[in-house]
Order: sequence, then C-alpha cells, then structure tokens
Amino acid sequence: MPSRPPRRAFPGAGRCNSGPLRQRRCNSGPLQQRAIATAGHCDSGPLRQGRPMSVTTTAAPTAPSRTADFDLTPEQRQVRAAVREFAEREILPFVEEHERAERYPAESIRKLVPLGYLTPLLPAEYGGGGCDVVTYGVICEELARIDWVVASVVSVTNSLVAGSIVRFGTDAQRDRWLPGVCDGSVLTAAALTEPGGGSDLAAVQTRAERTAAGWSLSGSKVFISHAAHAGLLLVAATVDPAARHRGVTVFLVDPRAAGVEIGDLPMRTLKRDNLATIHFDRVALGDDAVLGEVGRGFPILGAALDMGRFSVAARCVGQAQRAIDLSVPYAREREAFGRSIGGFQMIQQKIADMICRTESARALVYRLGRMKDAGVERCSVEASMAKLTASEAATANALDAIQIHGGYGFSAEYEVGRLLLEAKTLEVGEGTSELHRRVIAEHALGLRGR
Repeated sequence: MPSRPPRRAFPGAGRCNSGPLRQRRCNSGPLQQRAIATAGHCDSGPLRQGRPMSVTTTAAPTAPSRTADFDLTPEQRQVRAAVREFAEREILPFVEEHERAERYPAESIRKLVPLGYLTPLLPAEYGGGGCDVVTYGVICEELARIDWVVASVVSVTNSLVAGSIVRFGTDAQRDRWLPGVCDGSVLTAAALTEPGGGSDLAAVQTRAERTAAGWSLSGSKVFISHAAHAGLLLVAATVDPAARHRGVTVFLVDPRAAGVEIGDLPMRTLKRDNLATIHFDRVALGDDAVLGEVGRGFPILGAALDMGRFSVAARCVGQAQRAIDLSVPYAREREAFGRSIGGFQMIQQKIADMICRTESARALVYRLGRMKDAGVERCSVEASMAKLTASEAATANALDAIQIHGGYGFSAEYEVGRLLLEAKTLEVGEGTSELHRRVIAEHALGLRGR
C-alpha cells in the first residue's frame, strides 16, 4: 500500500489555529456566524428579506428536546434551526414537482449559495463556510430531510470533489476551481463507479495513458449524480491496470473537454437527479489535471470516501427523521375502528422502532463527526458503522411509514412512498451494506487495519 500523500485538513477539523486554513475558533466560522445573525429572520430565496419569523418548524416535532443533539453547541443548534426553516420554506414546495417533471433542482441549489449551505466545509478564503465537520453533518441531515438531491449536491461537493482539492490539490488547482465551486457557478460530480466495477475501486478500468502533452483518458462511468449539470468532474482512472490500487490516479476534468460524452441514465427513482453515464474517448489532459501524485490516487479516494460516508450517513438520518415526522401526526389524526390509530400497540411499536433506529444512527454520525473534528485522519470502520446503520434505518423507517399510512403510503399525494425508493439507493451507493459489514467484521477479527 503506498504511503499517504500530504494533505491539508478541513478548516474546522482538529485543533483550533493549527494550520493556515484553520485560523479561526472551532464552531464559530463564517457559516455559524451567519446562522446566528439570521436566526429569527426570513431567508426567502437568494436575497434575505429581513422579515421577522419564528424558527419553529412546520413539521410536527417528536419531542425535539429529547433528540440526540444534546452534544451540539448552541451555534450548531442555531444552524440546525436555520437550515430546517430554510429547507421547509424554500425547497419543500418544489420537490414533488421536480420529481414528476424529472427536473434537476437547479434553482433550489442556487438558493443555498448566499446562505453558505452549498460549501459549508470549504475554507472561508475561497468563499466557503469554514465550519466544523459536525456542523456540516447537521446541514446535510436537515437538507436531506427535505430533498435528497439537494443534499447530495452538498455532500458530493464538500466530501468528495472540492474537499479532495482542499486536502490534496496544488495551490493552482485550488485557485482555479474552488472560488467557482463556492459561488455556485461550478457544480461538481464524482466519476468513480464503472459498469463492471461497483465498490472495487482498485479494479477501475478507465485508463490514463501518457502522451507527449500529458495524458489521454479513455473509459466509462455509470450512475454519476449531477454529471449532466457539472462544471468539474473528479475522475478515478488507472495508469497501470495490473498494479491495481497502485495504479489508481485521480484527475480533475472539465466536462466540456473534447471527448467527454455525458448520457442520460433512466431510473425508477431520483428522476430529478438526472443520473448519467459518462464516456471518455481519448480526452487530452495536461499534467495539471492530476490531483495528488500519479499512482497515489487510492489513498485520496479512501480519505474522500471516509468523509463521503459521513455525509451520506447524515443524509440518511435526515430521511429517517422525515419518515418519523410524517408518521407521528398521521398516526395521531387517522382514525380506524373509532379511535386514533396511534392508540394501537402495533402502530406504537413501529413508531418506537423508528425513533430508536434514528437516534442510534444519529449518535454514530455525530461520533464520527467529532472524530474528524478532533483530527483523526482515517475513520474507515466508524464511517462504515455510521453509513450502514443510517442507510438501513432510513429504509426501515420508510417501510414502517408506508405501513402506518396504509394505502395512502403508495399515493402520489404522500411523501413516504418516494422516501422508500430513495432510501434504498443508499444501501447500495457509497458502498453496499454488505461491503460495510465486511469492513466492520474484518477489523474486529484482525484481518485489516483501520
């Protein structure tokens, strides 16, 4: 296994004031300051209107003082309230419309920018929020509670693509890409999955060959979120297929380059995501397109996927919470056999199970975030635990929510049916549940390092 390349930490991670990108107090970066300043005021669209408003959410809370945010700082709780208010006001009214029309939520994504929600984890010097990892998880959770696709944009940008440029890129690469990412003019996509590869990134078949001018990139990717709307692709390729992980190299590719072809990939769910295939046909790249070092891409992808699994787990917690928030008021109001169905023990059991699953997953996610904030470089086992638990909680909660709603759970007028299809995709994406169980078990058995 090659040694890890040098990296730059996230701005809010580890000890305060311990590096050039961390000259700020933990939990008090630009994003937290913005949330504190705007709490109790309306952010209706890109421009704040300055009208007073309550931070009370429209969804029926389930004992909010008893949820697993007891270890959040006051600033982080204010960020949660601000993001929830924004998402319910500005994103929720359009989600079903976008899904039915298979329309990418570009306007909803644009609304994230002035509030700092698009790039909360990126350094403030490039226009990012400069927040800590736990706060980033809270933002992903609250956005995913309303719209999985909008939250996915935040996750891919901060955890996978731009976050990797922060940690492993050159100054020139940061200066070229990060300002546009932070101002929303450049969306990103991570082109990792291949038709025959799945979770085995060491077996990547996309080939990068040396040329006199740099590199020639050829190969195919599949199931790539946001690719059709991206201005930057992070691409995993190999310079030597026989070397497996020692040949993996990461490239930064402009999707407008000659030889890049992006195609539609029809899906039964997440139609508003516009999932895509990408074909690279001898795409000419310069040496400045290489992220990190040639043949040293596997550790870069490992670090990115650690953070990616954190944000995906946080998003799953948000969706699991949404299933609760929809089911509890329905169980209170729906009557059968002359009484509220919430009075039946089997319904109570489902709601209790939903809450316990969600709180367990949330605790694992927050623990992982605190480890990242403490400066722990690799948390692969903990990331697998959080992602496995949270993704399966989201799916199980959606199933229980449908059962509580009965026939209405399949109606287009209710969200819960859509929640199930969306949740199930993340038992596959960012590593299957089977892969994560293997990681956890092999570590416990002493068969692999952390």
